Amino acid sequence: MAGGGFGGLAVVKGLAGAPVTITLIDRRNHHLFQPLLYQVATASLATSEIAWPIRSLVRDRADVTTVLAQVTGVDAAARLVRLEDGTTLPYDTLVLATGARHAYFGHDEWEPFALGLKTIEDATTIRRRILMAFEQAERETNPTRQMALLSFVIVGAGPTGVELAGTIAELARHTLPRDFRNIDPGRARVVLIEAGPRVLGGYPDSLSDYARASLAKLGVEVELGAAVSEVTADHVAYGDKRLETRTVIWAAGVRASPAADWLGAPADGAGRLKVEPDLSVPGHPEVFALGDTASVLTPSGRPAPGIAPVAKQAGAYAAKVIQARLRGASPPGPFRYRHPGSLAQIGKRRAVIDFGWIRLKGTLAWWLWGVAHIYFLIGARTRIAVALNWLWIHARNQRSARLITQGTPRSG
Repeated sequence: MAGGGFGGLAVVKGLAGAPVTITLIDRRNHHLFQPLLYQVATASLATSEIAWPIRSLVRDRADVTTVLAQVTGVDAAARLVRLEDGTTLPYDTLVLATGARHAYFGHDEWEPFALGLKTIEDATTIRRRILMAFEQAERETNPTRQMALLSFVIVGAGPTGVELAGTIAELARHTLPRDFRNIDPGRARVVLIEAGPRVLGGYPDSLSDYARASLAKLGVEVELGAAVSEVTADHVAYGDKRLETRTVIWAAGVRASPAADWLGAPADGAGRLKVEPDLSVPGHPEVFALGDTASVLTPSGRPAPGIAPVAKQAGAYAAKVIQARLRGASPPGPFRYRHPGSLAQIGKRRAVIDFGWIRLKGTLAWWLWGVAHIYFLIGARTRIAVALNWLWIHARNQRSARLITQGTPRSG
């Protein structure tokens, strides 16, 4: 099992009681609740509230051995997984749930300046960059450089981009103003850039329009139909415009891990493995691919979104296929993703929900968004901590996780 995310853990759960031994490999020691990662990046939640040690999650499973390592390749002929330190691990059945990273559409040189958001490290780096921008602006006497520091750009107006833009705007306008003496954080510009014609492009028009109007009320500048053409350390260019900024956050695209290259198997344009109806890799029935690693089509023929429910359902399904093979039973029918609904927060008391049969927006959607996310967190202590944090933000506009924890200069 390569990957301890939603898909990998769903396979582990589905194989409970099966006559197997499971080796769970992940390059990090924690499982991450990615839907709330942006709240760490914007100082709303602490890292420990959305991540849990993998070993603690499987400590009651004697059949599971956890290995902290980076997978660098697969020898399908010898059935070996290659690790970064040069060692290998054998397998009878391999599940690849190795996730994805942000993609820059052929402009990887932008990565040092346009921060992506996929890991805890990404989130804490973005948090530091945002908070340091206000600290540096407090000391900057040149108005042009000060405004560049107070300009925050988010590229990509999908759920992550919209959620980031709304929360950064609230941080600037409602949380920070009383903390500074030489600047007014409320003057900060938050600019959301989208190459497409609307925000939340996968949502119905009515919810997309509501999201854009809500962002405008928060002071977010939405730039549509404007593809980014340049990102540097001090500016971003898009359409026919150029904006001086020191903070750019990339939420515009992802690319799968190189699992397809490891197997020499066909992949889609985002690098995701094209899989059989049972989620196995063509030509390798003993290898399964899940989540962001796999290209899975919905009943409508469109690719399934890269969200947690897809990975969870795929992991549970792959476990059923493996169980059936172990019993010599007929396999389940082809994998069918059942979309539970789309949710996005746009700021305090603002959210949109699309369940297909019903669409909600506003305060009620915000409360349901919160309940849904708390429900899927792991452990009662975490649920209580996150609920209390959100209630505090709701009541007092205060975010307690405003810590600059990386690369700070030493004093003394």
